[in-house]
Amino acid sequence: MPARRGRPRRASARSLARGSRAEAAWREFAASFTRTGMVPPAEPGLVAVEAAEGTAVLLLPPQQALTFTGKCRLRCLYGAVRLLGFAVSSHHPGLPVFSPGTHCALSLEALPGAHPPAADLRQLRAAARGAMRSHRVRLEARVKIMNRFSPDCAVVLLQHLDTPVTRFLLSHPPLSRTFEPRIKEESNFTSEDAVLASVGIVKCSPDSGLLVSESMYLALEELIQACCAEDEGVPVVLVCGPKNTGKSTFNRYLLNLLLNHLPVVEYMECDIGQAEFTPPGCVSLSSVTEPVLGPPFTHQQMPRKMVYYGQINCEQDTERYLDVVKYVFSHYKKEIPLVINTMGWVKGEGLLLLIDLIRLLSPSHIVQMDIYDWKAMPPLTPEHVHYSPGLHTKGKQQSKCKQLGLGDMESWEYPEGEDLSAPQHKLLYVNPEFPLAGLAGEARVHSSVLRDMSILGYLGHLQNPDIGAVLPLHYLVPYQVPFNAVALRIIHTDVAPSNIMYAVNASWVGLCCIPEEVRCQSDGPVLLTQTPICDCLGFGIVRGVDMEKKLYHILTPVPPESLRLVNCLLLGNVAIPNCVLVGQQGIEGEIPYVTSDYNYNILGSGKLKKKPYLKRRAFTFECDDT
Repeated sequence: MPARRGRPRRASARSLARGSRAEAAWREFAASFTRTGMVPPAEPGLVAVEAAEGTAVLLLPPQQALTFTGKCRLRCLYGAVRLLGFAVSSHHPGLPVFSPGTHCALSLEALPGAHPPAADLRQLRAAARGAMRSHRVRLEARVKIMNRFSPDCAVVLLQHLDTPVTRFLLSHPPLSRTFEPRIKEESNFTSEDAVLASVGIVKCSPDSGLLVSESMYLALEELIQACCAEDEGVPVVLVCGPKNTGKSTFNRYLLNLLLNHLPVVEYMECDIGQAEFTPPGCVSLSSVTEPVLGPPFTHQQMPRKMVYYGQINCEQDTERYLDVVKYVFSHYKKEIPLVINTMGWVKGEGLLLLIDLIRLLSPSHIVQMDIYDWKAMPPLTPEHVHYSPGLHTKGKQQSKCKQLGLGDMESWEYPEGEDLSAPQHKLLYVNPEFPLAGLAGEARVHSSVLRDMSILGYLGHLQNPDIGAVLPLHYLVPYQVPFNAVALRIIHTDVAPSNIMYAVNASWVGLCCIPEEVRCQSDGPVLLTQTPICDCLGFGIVRGVDMEKKLYHILTPVPPESLRLVNCLLLGNVAIPNCVLVGQQGIEGEIPYVTSDYNYNILGSGKLKKKPYLKRRAFTFECDDT
């Protein structure tokens, strides 16, 4: 989500005291030069010096931030710096940092007071010099840095970063400029700019960085205090709001702040359109142990629990969506804080569904990101949630749930006679103040492009980390899976059995595990009559279907030990990015799987329509020999 730096917050007494200490230390440092007859250096500023080929050393003074685009590997050699809320000190290993032009630019700032208060200036200089020497920073670079050194500065090592994931993503022409910085005009191009550009980043205006509004700052402060308190009960934080209000940025910032104090934070993804750690179409529960320093396509990973819903919105089947959320949430152990992300669908039935979600998950805190003075959606106060009807549940004054075959949805109702006058959660309202907040049509990058980038980020794990060149997907060897070894289900539409294999070929599928054993007397395929709610272990592309040998050819980065558990393929309404299909290299003649001559009268090829809810039955197997 794009967000930018805005009006500054009022400085606290603590920050003013830190600033005074920094100024006093600098004056004392300058005075020491005067006593020895040397000329004191100028007021310290940002210094970037080439340390080696593809490496730069950066001196960052306090009260000054470097806002940048690009990608690099960052290591703090002296002091401490803050990046998207995460405090990086000298004991941290090198961290990959991604700041593409598609998202809010990252800002790097020095944290004052990172050294012991009574430390001698000579010792601090020796520590900084020794850290640079141990990382093989050139002598000339060390001299330039130490000439501008002050105790409250931070010294950071920046290295050129090239990963299999980014190589694969950038190999597709539509996305080749994702990290390419916009170079300044030659007249404004400084030596520091040249050094930073050699590493892979470019300094940009602070206005393109993160805006922390006053309401956001107050909400974060309260959440950190609640999550780090030793009181009984573990906070469950649910973040909601319309599209393009900064929910994703807020979540990353909150996760990073919490990781400054806690070793792990749980994160539940309920936004099936814009997932953080998985490809689109999933509800998942992840254990976050590392800082989140980039957009979703840079940190695709296997969650602790994941279910493939199979669509980027749940309007067609909200019942199954709630069942999936309930299944994933049941694996949360309530031992560490949980952050829950929700969809941007908050109008009409979307708001009613959100009320159902709140009743199901019972959060201790709700962060409502909204604009226009509560006009986009009503304040989700405890009273509003208690008394308002949801899509599948009724308020306190209505005793029964809608009878729509939602299983044990009635268990969500509050017990009869329970006193709901006391608040059940604390509402924290965040007013995003970056330009065009809440205007989904004015977003920096269309949501469909971001979904494609997440899928490409996942497929990038197929690339060999030891080989610099990018291998097209059709160069890789797929797995062979017998028809009768896995059950098959198309989630989003009805397809005639005779057309099943046409639908499956060249499709994105969820690799899942159902508890029932797949048994079929024939060669298959094995078809499911109902969509199961089951664990998803990863994703793959059905690269081909061998009808003679009864085999699926599946390309996937899922490791073999997990693939042994897969016995179900779920095909949903999430497509392989077009750039993968039309940009295949080394193809002569017609491109496989791509055609412009298509019959839109085929069942399932037209626009999806909302269907009336039907009571679901237990799924069964069907074997098809056609």
